[in-house]
Amino acid sequence: MTPSDSLRYTRIPTHQSGTIPAVGFGTLIPDPVVTRQATSSALEAGFRHFDCAERYRNEAAVGDALQEAFGAGKLRRQDLFVTTKLWNTNHRPERVKPAFDASRKRLQVDDIDCYIVHTPFAFRPGDDQDPRDASGQVIYDTGVTLAETWQAMERLVDEGHCKSIGLSDITLDKLREIVAVARIRPAMVQVEAHPYLPEWELLDFCREHGIVLQAFAALGHAMEPRVLDDPTITAIARQVHKTPAQVALAWAVQRGTAFLTTSTNPGRIRENFDISALPEDAMRQMRDEISTTVRFNTVVKTGVPGFIPRAG
Repeated sequence: MTPSDSLRYTRIPTHQSGTIPAVGFGTLIPDPVVTRQATSSALEAGFRHFDCAERYRNEAAVGDALQEAFGAGKLRRQDLFVTTKLWNTNHRPERVKPAFDASRKRLQVDDIDCYIVHTPFAFRPGDDQDPRDASGQVIYDTGVTLAETWQAMERLVDEGHCKSIGLSDITLDKLREIVAVARIRPAMVQVEAHPYLPEWELLDFCREHGIVLQAFAALGHAMEPRVLDDPTITAIARQVHKTPAQVALAWAVQRGTAFLTTSTNPGRIRENFDISALPEDAMRQMRDEISTTVRFNTVVKTGVPGFIPRAG
């Protein structure tokens, strides 16, 4: 392994749980059968960080793929970093541990490496994951605060089986509020971040407090304007003989963030793992020459993830 190739094995230190693999595989895949296949392909490609969620409704399929790999002797549980998330309808403190235990059972693992609050918005508690009123508006739960939910998350760490806790889809202001009152600080925050939304200020705050910033939509989800068509990124890709996706993902790790990428195509999965370090002048070009700014997911304003279908 050359120093250039070692980038894909980067681990980022966190105050809470040692280190977190920077290169992660996201499991937001609608079909459980395809989820299992994609997870197996990601394991074979070399991914060791897997991001799951109750809301994705496919934790059992991820668990099946993991158990298959364990059973075949391909890897051990301690080789993996597994995250999953508390959904918006389970923010009330009494609902947190049952939700956590249900995710562990579906994933077929005793311990979760990082349990994440999926969004800072509480929805009406209940079995309906997307509660709406007669006019189609989300029904929020005003009977619980994020700080109260966080305290319940902290108790999971106290009780064992949950090694660290984190937050997703959170703004810097809201993160500051939690860090100010937290007994156990977040180990990781997961936010949309890519060359068109670099979140430098949030990254600086996370570094200051020993929190790993993990980028979802690290390639822009092929939405317009397309990150991977950016002329600076495509020029660097030609220069270093890598794809634009590999350039964007290498940039993410080299600037100090973790990332998630999702694909159901085995070839694309291998490509997304096969990243190498960029020259320093390329990193400077990415920062200085890319001026487009766009947020693709409005979840930070509503708590409704933009990439998860409402039905099904």
